[in-house]
Amino acid sequence: MTRLFSPAIWTVVLAASGVLLVLVPILHLALPETHPLHLSSFWIALLGKFMCYAVLALAMDLIWGYTGILSLGQGLFFALGGYAFGMYLMRQIGRDGVYHSDLPDFMVFLDWKAFPWYWTGSDSFLWASVLAVALPGLVAFVFGFFAFRSRIKGVYFSIITQALTFAAMLAFFRNNMGFGGNNGFTDFKRVLGFAVAAPRTRTTLYVLSGLYLLAALILCRALVTSKFGRVLAAIRDQESRLMFLGYRTLSFKLAVWTLAAIMSGIAGALYVPQVGIINPSEMSPANSIEIAIWAAVGGRGTLFGPILGAFAVNGAKSWFTVAYPEYWLFFLGLLFVLVTLLLPRGLLGLGQSMVQRWPRVSAGSATASSAAIVTVPGAIAENGNAPRAITAIAGEARS
Repeated sequence: MTRLFSPAIWTVVLAASGVLLVLVPILHLALPETHPLHLSSFWIALLGKFMCYAVLALAMDLIWGYTGILSLGQGLFFALGGYAFGMYLMRQIGRDGVYHSDLPDFMVFLDWKAFPWYWTGSDSFLWASVLAVALPGLVAFVFGFFAFRSRIKGVYFSIITQALTFAAMLAFFRNNMGFGGNNGFTDFKRVLGFAVAAPRTRTTLYVLSGLYLLAALILCRALVTSKFGRVLAAIRDQESRLMFLGYRTLSFKLAVWTLAAIMSGIAGALYVPQVGIINPSEMSPANSIEIAIWAAVGGRGTLFGPILGAFAVNGAKSWFTVAYPEYWLFFLGLLFVLVTLLLPRGLLGLGQSMVQRWPRVSAGSATASSAAIVTVPGAIAENGNAPRAITAIAGEARS
């Protein structure tokens, strides 16, 4: 039986989880705002958003990096999960809105007299949670069944997924859809009776996002190291030969495609209360293209790479859109071109290559050996060098 991670990789993963899920909340809640180490609500919301994006990048890596299915519509499933949970958040506003009505403000403004039928049960947290899972999964299953059965693949599949998310975006922009039109859902007040803006509520949502990211990483790792994962890799590399051997590739592609959509939908449900808004722009094709860029920049087919890419690209976006907002799209395009031409294995592959050229320190000698470090997947140098840990992560991800 293939183990998920080596002890070295578990150490790195658990250490990172400890920093993000234990240390960061302590720095936010336990320290006063005047303390130099205090982390503000801005950073809690930002890191929570990044972790939701990281799950989205993991889902993209599962279908693109390991199965060879490039989707340019993954943002649709993310937004559907967000809208499903956003309906519940809108119902929790109650009469605290501008018009003091049981209906959301946008419905009152449009002179709606009652909730449409598809809002039935939206005041239930349990129903909203089920809907955030079932709706993206159902849409993905139906679309994937007909697309994969028709043997649509490659660039044609990418274009169709892009058209699908664009059509959904145009539909949600319409006011008569009952989802807030251009403005979407916003001005959330409560979740499960707790104030959304309260520090403890924000921290709880942040921790849940981090735990979900860790669970998604473990789940994806378990899948790609199993027989199921080997079949996915075979579909990516030579699907026709696999079909000749008697495998029903439709079932495997449909399963991983639906799973990726569900993962994205749950990430969207966690994203909305932390950001405080969900609107049709989340379904834009540009957002879905960015998701593919995260996976490519970090290093697709590695699991760790897309997580790194999601944090790196969105961190750069947060800085650029404040300092040089007019240059962000140029930077993003240049980054994608440079990674494609110069770093085909992404940032994680770059780190691995650099570590392999790191001089090896001989045991009992203070001088560096001329021999290069030999990468041993799942191992860390006895002296605990961090670069060896990076190499171990890359080796584990590609094993």
